[in-house]
Amino acid sequence: MTRAWRILGIIALAAVILYCVYVVRTVAISVILGIFITTLLLPPARWLRARGMNRGLSTTLVCVGGLILGVAFFALLVPPTVSGLAQLHTSVGTAFNDLHSLAGRLGIDDTQLNKWLTQARDYISKQGQQIATGALAGARTIGEILVGAVLAIILSLYFVHGGDRLYEWLTDLAPVGVRPRLRSGGAVIFDVVGRYIRGVAIVGVVDGFFIGLALWILGVPIALPLAVLTFVGAFLPVVGAFMAGLLAAVVAFVAKGWLVALIVIAVTVLVQQLEGHVLAPQIYGRALDLPGAVILLAIAVGSVVAGITGAFLAAPVASVIVALIRQEPAKT
Repeated sequence: MTRAWRILGIIALAAVILYCVYVVRTVAISVILGIFITTLLLPPARWLRARGMNRGLSTTLVCVGGLILGVAFFALLVPPTVSGLAQLHTSVGTAFNDLHSLAGRLGIDDTQLNKWLTQARDYISKQGQQIATGALAGARTIGEILVGAVLAIILSLYFVHGGDRLYEWLTDLAPVGVRPRLRSGGAVIFDVVGRYIRGVAIVGVVDGFFIGLALWILGVPIALPLAVLTFVGAFLPVVGAFMAGLLAAVVAFVAKGWLVALIVIAVTVLVQQLEGHVLAPQIYGRALDLPGAVILLAIAVGSVVAGITGAFLAAPVASVIVALIRQEPAKT
């Protein structure tokens, strides 16, 4: 009975916190992203401090190194993307010609096929006009994203330098009786989030490397951007891997034909199977020990509450809630 009330209490507290996060979602998401960045930067900072380096210098070195890696990542991605899109545009024309030939062999009326293609072009053109029109209306949202990104980076710097002191100060504001519980709960949350983010990053790098290598060997255009998209898709468990693999197969089909597309699908499935049964269990441990159905439900709820950002945050939030439920009561 006590455990049941504890579970209900955690769920109720999580609901209240999520509601508060939704109300001030721009700031709250910046704080969460700042914590995510901190989980990547703090281990090397702690490693430097364990070898005698002070907080200020270790924080500076780690953050400058992270910034350099981020800039290099961006510089490495953009040029191949622009070049690959040009190649893909040429391949689309070839694909349309192949569709005409295939329609003739299947006995489909060429006039009907042209009608379908015209409708598809009109739809794409209409969507493009809506995006262009909404770009001005979304200027405020873009501004919020930029401000939120800058705030997340600044907060991560502060968290790396003195996040432990800040959390200790915050817990000291609570009643004495609940301080041990808050401190142990905070340690659990940071541990789960840290293992989740680092685990997803490692899994994403492995997936992106092998799938990108296969695309490059097969001569598929924009192989590097697709590899990076595979890496990003790892942060959206179950759904992200499927969508990234589907897009890679579509690009391969348009550029190289159905045989190469089938090879890409086979490679993607093989890599995902190796990840799911060998790599991920060793890296994640219990950080993401959730059934696939629970993850899908969490992602669906997160996307409804906060769009794409909520979808990306859904899995770690669900993992934290499960970890808190499993946590043994703190001894006072």
